[in-house]
Amino acid sequence: MPHYHSLGNIPHKRHTQFRKSDGSLYSEQLFSTEGFSNDYALLYHCHPPTHIIQTDTPVDVTPYVAEEKMLKHRCFEGFHVNPANDFLESRKPILTNNDCTITLAAPTSGTDNYFYKNADADEVLFVHEGNGTVHTQYGDLPFGYGDYIVLPRGSIYQISFQNENNRLFIVESHHPIRYPKKYLSPYGQLLEHSPYCERDIRAPQDLKTYDEKGDFIIKTKKQNRLYGIHYGHNPFDVVGWDGCCYPFIFSIHDFEPITGRVHQPPPVHETFETSAFVLCSFVPRLFDYHPQSIPAPYNHSNIDSDEVIYYVDGDFMSRKNVTRGMITLHPAGIPHGPHPGAVEKSIGAKETKELAVMVDTFRPLQLTVTALEIENPNYIMSWAE
Repeated sequence: MPHYHSLGNIPHKRHTQFRKSDGSLYSEQLFSTEGFSNDYALLYHCHPPTHIIQTDTPVDVTPYVAEEKMLKHRCFEGFHVNPANDFLESRKPILTNNDCTITLAAPTSGTDNYFYKNADADEVLFVHEGNGTVHTQYGDLPFGYGDYIVLPRGSIYQISFQNENNRLFIVESHHPIRYPKKYLSPYGQLLEHSPYCERDIRAPQDLKTYDEKGDFIIKTKKQNRLYGIHYGHNPFDVVGWDGCCYPFIFSIHDFEPITGRVHQPPPVHETFETSAFVLCSFVPRLFDYHPQSIPAPYNHSNIDSDEVIYYVDGDFMSRKNVTRGMITLHPAGIPHGPHPGAVEKSIGAKETKELAVMVDTFRPLQLTVTALEIENPNYIMSWAE
């Protein structure tokens, strides 16, 4: 999905001899998430990336579903998820279906002793609190508040944090995460009307090559089982790479809002899309400028999708009692809209400072046990006069 990028040393032609100073060959690897028929990258390793020396007994990490079917508005207090020391253990699935899983995490430390690879799904890590660096075979990705860290499935990475106070909103997608087609030219460039452009995409930097032998464990997730696979060489032994399939970062603060004379529908906030859901960014923006405009969103029927909103920061004029890290779920089948009094209150307002992430899924979501543990059960009645 990102534009072409290159880092480190690569040969003049792909699939040709590329030798080290001692005359031996570097090992070429093609990385793609859709076989040989879509975007890819070519990586050049000091050693073949296939040298497995040991495997561990897999661990089942399937989300524990508590409610498979339901039809009522729900609300979850995301900051009630307790911090955990280990990055993977901190990840708590909240909502899930066969297309995606929405997870909250409050890690106090990263993955210094292991590498991680999600072989099931693309990942989007939204950074609500904290900063640090994602270390990959492609180089480093420094991150901070408001960053979307986009990791194609199969990416091997480590993550480090600068302190213990970290909050992540994570979306795992079993379908490739793409720029919305409506923003792209026939040749893949982000168009002039797009709310962001290639300049806003942060590619990996500062490629480091670790030519090391030893026992390096990559904890690999596949079909909701976590496999410990040990390799005889450091997987970050890449001397160079190029291509269009690699991890990158886009900041929600670089999303340029699309506004109009009257209230604009949610698709104007679209940031990424898949064939099964869309991800949108609500950012500070000026309100509608028609003299009779109503800035608050109109009531709308959710017939085709479940709507999930993760509230980050700011003042949300359409909702009462919003807290940082709150998640609302408005399921397909029943309408929803502003809380009582929000419409009149919004008239005359000039701007909003809200910051939120929305995920609209085209198939129903299921609630996990963790979701029920952090639920605000009275939310369904919050539209009562």
